[in-house]
Amino acid sequence: MMDNVRVDRWSTGSAYGPVLTQTDLYLLKPNLQIHPILTKSHSFILIFNLLTGYTGGFNEQQTDRDHPFEAVNQPATLPRVSVLHIITERSPWCTTVRNEAGITLGDICGQMHKDYVENVITEAELSATQPRIQERIKQVAARNAAGLGGGGAQWNGFYSSPAPTPLNRLKRVDWLCEAHFFDQMNRDERYAEQRLGFNAPNILVMKLETYAN
Repeated sequence: MMDNVRVDRWSTGSAYGPVLTQTDLYLLKPNLQIHPILTKSHSFILIFNLLTGYTGGFNEQQTDRDHPFEAVNQPATLPRVSVLHIITERSPWCTTVRNEAGITLGDICGQMHKDYVENVITEAELSATQPRIQERIKQVAARNAAGLGGGGAQWNGFYSSPAPTPLNRLKRVDWLCEAHFFDQMNRDERYAEQRLGFNAPNILVMKLETYAN
């Protein structure tokens, strides 16, 4: 009987209310509930690599093997929204995720990966950092390019030094250095106000870490 079936309120389906637009959010000011996978309050632990775009994970009850990201098409928030703005303390950029049908977990991972690997660091952005940090970013950029097949010859398990990455090809993901793994995502009104000068229900703060647990 249906009464005996546990229904996951986040499951993919059509039994949801309307998708809220940016205007709806400002007028209604709803308290958006963030998917528990994003807040690390779910048995599935998401492994998302912004550098490679890989998404997978493991279950706390089954840590002996990896699990596919089966919740990829589930809504990222309830109520569903058509726009999310994502910031992180690790970088100066804001990623905007859009889906008129309601943003999913997959939309967030896909747009974050795209935003950080397809957009380059401008000279002005790089110059705003300390020289020591600039050199670190350039080193990471060269290593990332080599690791993804962009330079550096391999011989007997050793790599030759890859050619320096041109200044105009430093990617946003290089700015993150080793901290390009997803940790969790939450609301932080004070930080949103500090970073963007305003606050809204659909501004989320993503925390990143240097490795996947």
